[in-house]
Amino acid sequence: MIIAQQKRKENIVEYLLYMWQVEDLIRANQLDIDRIRQTLLNQYDQPEDVRQQIIQWYEELIEMMRSEGVATQGHLQVNKNVLITLTDLHLRLLKDPQETVYGALYYKTLPYIIQLRSKSGGIEMPELETCFTAVYGYLLLRLQKKEIHPETLEAVKQISTFLTFLAEKYKEE
Repeated sequence: MIIAQQKRKENIVEYLLYMWQVEDLIRANQLDIDRIRQTLLNQYDQPEDVRQQIIQWYEELIEMMRSEGVATQGHLQVNKNVLITLTDLHLRLLKDPQETVYGALYYKTLPYIIQLRSKSGGIEMPELETCFTAVYGYLLLRLQKKEIHPETLEAVKQISTFLTFLAEKYKEE
């Protein structure tokens, strides 16, 4: 909760990636608040009132995941809404003739997006979601200390540069 609030203010891209990780952590703990307390929440060195707020936040996320049918896969609507907002901004920036740097970054990133979509096994997803999925997958590979191919590193670097610029534009708004 504390990290999410901070990231939302500072960098919307990091916020969304963090929230995807929170969803996965909740799933890894089988949507069980007691397991989440043991595996995640006991690490927090916070006053009791803050700990209770954090527990309540996780309980609310668990309930949302159950009610929205994303207990095993997918993303919460609040996270989808962030992606929708970013997509709207992305499309506005592409149409703005003064946003030449953004357009150039996008068109430099587009071949990687197309390549990733072709490897998705027929799963259709919007361009920005493809970008987020690529960066999130890369982060998971790093956490698992798995080998990352140079092509993947190059793609993620370009996608990250693009998303970082988008996050800056979001913050400006």
